[in-house]
Amino acid sequence: MAHAEHFLVADDHPMVRDALGTALRQSFIGAAITAAGTLDQAQLALEREPETDALLLDLDMPGMDGLTGLALLRSSHPTVPIIVVSAARDAAVVRRAYDFGASAYIDKSASLEEIARIVRAVLDGEIFAPPEARPADSFVQRATQLTPQQWRVLALMVQGNQNKQIAHKLGIGEATVKAHVTVILRKLGVRSRTQAVIEARGLALPAAEPSRT
Repeated sequence: MAHAEHFLVADDHPMVRDALGTALRQSFIGAAITAAGTLDQAQLALEREPETDALLLDLDMPGMDGLTGLALLRSSHPTVPIIVVSAARDAAVVRRAYDFGASAYIDKSASLEEIARIVRAVLDGEIFAPPEARPADSFVQRATQLTPQQWRVLALMVQGNQNKQIAHKLGIGEATVKAHVTVILRKLGVRSRTQAVIEARGLALPAAEPSRT
């Protein structure tokens, strides 16, 4: 019996999730589609189904903190292909998405046929890196060394949480948080917590352009 693909579609807009689900079902007969509207939901779905064939991911949904969420998902689930489907067209964002392990970056304006074609190619082992996806800058290269837990700590640092708050939110001891922060600073090649936060904020998405409609 042929393998039935299992996809996770993570986007906070129900209409987008429905459209992507339709494209996948039309191209992959019998495919199972799981939907998520936040980073937490996407993480839970991948924990329940670690053999997911591909994750179609929106960068601008609750909990993502720009590319930080992508990096966390990539480090937590290194074998699941991640296909970014985003309205963000900034070349630096596209570059860094590939730096953090995306297998493809699709503009949300792409046709459903084009999306399905790229998904199929990714499942065949291809990586769709456009010309603008040049090699990573030094900070991104260093940041890819962080473990999933270190990404969680860094994300909470960026949100302004102090060690005690981070310990409470992650259910770990404050001494453990301190140890993580020390390792994070070393891996990122920065001298202070403030510098780490400033650098990490550079992973945020640029503000969306106002609609002209």
